[in-house]
Amino acid sequence: MVLPEHHRLLLEQQKQRAVDIIRLLSTYSHILDTYVIEFFSENLWEKVPPSWQATLSNLTAPQMSTLLLERGPCVGRDSVWPLSLLAYRASAQALSFPRQPRGGSPPPPGGGNRPQEFQANHSQSSRLSHHFRRHVKPKKQHEIRRLGAVVKKLCEATGCKHVVDIGSGQGHLSRYLAFRHGLSLTGVEAEGALVTRAKHYDRELLLSLHKEAARSSKSDSDRGSLSAGSARVPLPRHQLGRVDPRAPWEDFLQLLESEDSPEKQGEGGCWRLGVPLVLTGLHACGDLGPAALRHFTHCPSVVGLTAVSCCYMKASTPEEPAAPVQQGDSECGYPMSTWVRGLPGHKLPYKLRELACHAIEDYAGRLKREDAGLRVHCYRAALETIIRQLNPSLRRPGVQTPKNTHLLPFEGYARAGLQKLGMDPGARWDAGRVQSMLAQERRVVAYFCLSLMLAPAIESLILLDRVIYLKEQSFPCELIPLFDPTFSPRNFVLVAAKARDRTGEPLAQERVDHKGTIMCRPPCEGQTPNCVSER
Repeated sequence: MVLPEHHRLLLEQQKQRAVDIIRLLSTYSHILDTYVIEFFSENLWEKVPPSWQATLSNLTAPQMSTLLLERGPCVGRDSVWPLSLLAYRASAQALSFPRQPRGGSPPPPGGGNRPQEFQANHSQSSRLSHHFRRHVKPKKQHEIRRLGAVVKKLCEATGCKHVVDIGSGQGHLSRYLAFRHGLSLTGVEAEGALVTRAKHYDRELLLSLHKEAARSSKSDSDRGSLSAGSARVPLPRHQLGRVDPRAPWEDFLQLLESEDSPEKQGEGGCWRLGVPLVLTGLHACGDLGPAALRHFTHCPSVVGLTAVSCCYMKASTPEEPAAPVQQGDSECGYPMSTWVRGLPGHKLPYKLRELACHAIEDYAGRLKREDAGLRVHCYRAALETIIRQLNPSLRRPGVQTPKNTHLLPFEGYARAGLQKLGMDPGARWDAGRVQSMLAQERRVVAYFCLSLMLAPAIESLILLDRVIYLKEQSFPCELIPLFDPTFSPRNFVLVAAKARDRTGEPLAQERVDHKGTIMCRPPCEGQTPNCVSER
């Protein structure tokens, strides 16, 4: 397969964006390489340029949200900002993929809002049948509905009717794809308790459909009949097993072929060798997302892919391999592409990959509300100085304090933290120095925001690496912001196929504006009639 000309042009722009992001991260490594809990113990405020210090010290929490974390023009400033700070903000935003779904409405002031489908009822999507809301949290309802439409469109474009859901958990997405869109499903899940629960929920839904069909047919002559659609839909097949990111695709197919009581699961849900399949993963953790990409590129049976990744910090790197690296083995979760692997300074240590997983929209909302929990940054940084005073060799220990400890006076918070660490909770400290540190809460939060501003750029680099990897294998692919980011922070889906639809159009509309910014629009959510329809 050879990439079409417009995809080759886009690939060059994507490679350049990766170069620019790496340069940006390298330029500000003196901020990214630090930990906010060491704000006082390492005197981190001195790492901030003096011209930035005056500007940041005067910002209220809501202003930090608007002027530092939110996209768009930097308006509403009542002071002249240093050009270097404006350039930092502009670069961080320009190099990050837009996170708002195309056509979606931006969040109103205040943050913490829910998508339109939850305005009437905060726990039940108005766009889902009650069958698919049972046992499903609102966030997951939003995700399975949106991703389900993309998977359905991909199956239509590739002529494929079987979907394999890796990391399927309790089977919510598998169940939705089977009963809403009439697809044949195999879910692969490593945790046995989740597989058992998924099968239970499947049977529960099928029983509910039987009862509903029986009630609706009471006036018919054949009162016991079910709707034709309900009778035809096979239960998803839930396979207990682990998708090994380092294993060859042949092992993956063997896992799919293994028997798991087909007489109980329903023969229609079982995959057989030679049958094409679409691979999907909703919040595939760590190396599971990269494993899906590799199986798509190498396995002849996999004709389509939709991957929503999460937990980037759990992905393996050459410096932090998931298992002992064999000679000549260069496969890892990051970087995947030859291009990014060859760029100087491309390395992303654990801290940066963890930062990429932060929910920046949620934090912006907390700033706007001036949430009391924001003071925990300052509390923990002050506690770090006390810990080092008592034990200079102990640095950045994990402190598991009770919930809502930010509501306690600092002394109560600190003594609870020391006790958790096995240290003397009655230890004495310089009260005057502590009060001086607590008075700098605004600076601590501002410093944290400086790092958080680059979180979307780091995530964009990780996702760009995966896009470039697929295009290096000559597979056109698209990265789509699919979910509402205020509701589902890891909201990008990577879509790829080994065939195009009948019109020759890509699976989602994608264009590049004059600045090289990728503008994506998710496929429309078609109303495909089936045995269980959305409201």
